[in-house]
Amino acid sequence: MKEQLRRLIQEAIECSQADNSLTAGEIPSFVVEVPSQDGHGDFATNAAMTLARPQKRSPRAVALTLVDHLPQGIGILERVEIAGPGFINFFLKNSAWQETLAAVETEGAAFGRSTVGGGKKVQVEFVSANPTGPLHIGHGRGAAIGDTLCRLLAATGWDVTREFYYNDAGAQIANLALSVQARCLHIRTDDPRWPANGYQGEYIRDVARSYLARETVYADDRRVTALGDAENLEAIREFAVASLRREQDQDLTAFDVGFDVYSLESELYTSGRVEKAVKRLVENNHTYEQDGALWLRSTDFGDDKDRVMRKADGNYTYFVPDVAYHLDKWERGFIRVINEQGADHHSTVVRVRAGLQALDAGIPQDWPEYVLHQMVTVVRGGEEVKISKRAGSYVTLRDLIDEVGRDATRFFFVMRKPDSQLVFDIDLAKQQTLDNPVYYVQYAHARIKSIFTNASEKGLTVPSFREATVSRLETPEELALIRHLAAFPDTVDGAASSFEPHRVTSYLQELAGLFHGFYNKNRVITEDAPLTGARLYLLACVATTLKNGLEMLGISAPESM
Repeated sequence: MKEQLRRLIQEAIECSQADNSLTAGEIPSFVVEVPSQDGHGDFATNAAMTLARPQKRSPRAVALTLVDHLPQGIGILERVEIAGPGFINFFLKNSAWQETLAAVETEGAAFGRSTVGGGKKVQVEFVSANPTGPLHIGHGRGAAIGDTLCRLLAATGWDVTREFYYNDAGAQIANLALSVQARCLHIRTDDPRWPANGYQGEYIRDVARSYLARETVYADDRRVTALGDAENLEAIREFAVASLRREQDQDLTAFDVGFDVYSLESELYTSGRVEKAVKRLVENNHTYEQDGALWLRSTDFGDDKDRVMRKADGNYTYFVPDVAYHLDKWERGFIRVINEQGADHHSTVVRVRAGLQALDAGIPQDWPEYVLHQMVTVVRGGEEVKISKRAGSYVTLRDLIDEVGRDATRFFFVMRKPDSQLVFDIDLAKQQTLDNPVYYVQYAHARIKSIFTNASEKGLTVPSFREATVSRLETPEELALIRHLAAFPDTVDGAASSFEPHRVTSYLQELAGLFHGFYNKNRVITEDAPLTGARLYLLACVATTLKNGLEMLGISAPESM
């Protein structure tokens, strides 16, 4: 509908220029959008306001000219009004809305999808949890947001690569290995020999037990057989990393999240990519030495202070491999990269971009793009839940999946804007009532399917658009449903382009609400055959849209509940 109106406005501008009502020239960009206030039409455009300055006329005068030059006999418009300083408001005929239902039927499972991305490559990095313990709820929110963003980007025509980056070496992994070794040696956590920064969760016992039993573990990116030697710290490290990577894979599989590529921080060193990046920064004269350390002049690229790259002890700071890793992404041909990370990574955004600019590799200043999610607080019975029996110090993703299910967990994690803090109410997520937002949406789909079953038992079938008398869909509830259905493709495009998956959850909740409101006021199966057919057809379009939206969120659309 927006595109139809855009073409009409474009034609009005061209006609106005052709008869000299407007001065010929390049047409500025303009928007067609749904007005924020009721009563201002179904759509509005700022075209007159963007044209006013080059035309050296008032926006209202330009608006009058455009309205006068709109093509005559337009079948979709009920009326056109000029509002405020020059907005043009369009009021559509009911028949125009009714005809939009044909798109839902024609496109079916593809309704809501588009080719905006043009098949261009985009890499999305998300989760990227070091294998030192089970995935926690922060990782879970990142997994839900990242995976849903990938689904939305794919739905809008992008060629998406999903990547998981983690560290299998370093101080945290060393502490993991020491912790597992201590358990292998039957050292208690209150023993002075227990590692100072050791991990104490029950999962450490599990890893130690498997290692001593010489088990073989298979993760998505590695396979390791335990030696069973409690003195071999390196063998313990390799087995522990593989064990926890396997656990992460199992949790993510239960969450319906997968990856195309796994990248290791250690490989950045062994392959020489870190040294290559540092050498390039030095050769570009963007570094200096001070107090025995190597510094990056990151203030030259927007950072608030220069950053240490190599400490006096010869070790690189953590942002250096990040720069090398992103240079590798660039060299792999990803002209668009999106990183979904926790809000605690906020400080790394500027310094990584500064390092990339200092490489002088032609990388854009705003590359990569970031989506940063805020913390999650889990509550049960109004009280915060802070620990897991297995992890010992935090709530795990698996805890939530096991307790409330995958669908509710995914929906709750993406139902708020990523940069908003999220309170995950376990009691609400488990409720089989309309107060639970995911149940509310899924029940709408199941309820429609039950209506179709009832209709079938009465010998009725859902008609096609050509068979349905859609002109009978005239009640306020029916028209509201149709208008909302027509907005689905724009909602998907907007959610993908703005990195805001919660737009889809909000859309589905509103669509479910409109359906429930319609159903409570209007009988579907009536003595009026044409009206019954039209309403069955409308509900088929609603069911298709609900299912498509839920699939983009990685959530099921049950046919019965």
